[in-house]
Amino acid sequence: MNIENRLTIVNNQILLLERNQGNTLTAIEMDSIDGDRVGFSINIDGEPAFLFNSREWKRDIKYDRKTYSDFVFAIGFNNAIIEGQSLNDSPYKIGGSRFFEMGWQWRTRVFPRSNWLRFHYGFSFQFNGLKPENNQVFVLNGDQTTLEEFEFELNKSKLRMDNLVFPVHFEFGPSRFRKTEKSIRYSNEIKLRIGIGGYAGFILGTRQKLKYTRDGEDVKDKLKRDYNTSDLIYGLSAYIGFDGIQLYAKYDLNPIFRDALVEQNNISLGLRFDL
Repeated sequence: MNIENRLTIVNNQILLLERNQGNTLTAIEMDSIDGDRVGFSINIDGEPAFLFNSREWKRDIKYDRKTYSDFVFAIGFNNAIIEGQSLNDSPYKIGGSRFFEMGWQWRTRVFPRSNWLRFHYGFSFQFNGLKPENNQVFVLNGDQTTLEEFEFELNKSKLRMDNLVFPVHFEFGPSRFRKTEKSIRYSNEIKLRIGIGGYAGFILGTRQKLKYTRDGEDVKDKLKRDYNTSDLIYGLSAYIGFDGIQLYAKYDLNPIFRDALVEQNNISLGLRFDL
C-alpha cells in the first residue's frame, strides 16, 4: 500500500506538470511527522517558497498551571437598603429594579500542592438600576437628590448607575486532581464553590430614563446628570454554587447619594456565570 500511495503521488505530480508546462506550484511536501513536530514546505519550480516547522510555533505544556482566566457575567434584582427602613418599605420596585455585571477574572491557586483555596481578581462593569414606585422621579435639588411625583402619568422611570470596579474574592471548595507524565491539573467541574470578598472602583456615569405621554404624544427623556451619586464605589460580595453557576450577592458600603439626609446603600441578588 505504501508503494501504491507513492506511485499515485508521483503520477499526479506528472499530470500537474504536463497541464502547466512545467511551471506550477507543487504539492506540499511533508518533511517530517512525529510526536514532537510537523514540518512542511511549498516549492515553486523546485525552489522553496515557504517553510514551516511546528517546533518554532510549539508552546511547551506547563507542568503545573496555577492561574486560569474566565469571562464573568451576572444578572439579577437590584434595590436599596434605606436607613431606618426595611426592604419591604423600599420606594423602588422589587421586581422591576435590576442589575447587570460583566467582566474578566483571573483565579490563582494559593497553595502549591492544594487547590482548596483560590484567589480571584479582575475587573467588572456594573450597571445598577432603580425603578421608583408611585409615579415618582429623581429630582436634583442642590446637594440633595429626592423622589418627587411626576406631573404626567409615567410608563417608565428608571435611574441607572454605571460603575467600573475591581473585585477580589477568596474561593473555597473541593476539586478533582489529575496528573499525567506531562502535567498536573486541578478541576473545579461540578464542584461546590464558595467565594467571599469585595470590590472597589469608581462610577462612570448616572442617567435617568423617563417614558410618558404628554398631549397625546409619547415622550422619552434620557437625562444624564450627576444626581449626587458617590464617585467612589466599594462594597462586599459573595457567591455559592456549583461549577460555573452561582448564587451571587453584593452590597455597596458607600451610600448611593452623597450628603443625603437619609443614607441609602445599593444591594443586589442574582446569578453569576463563569464562562
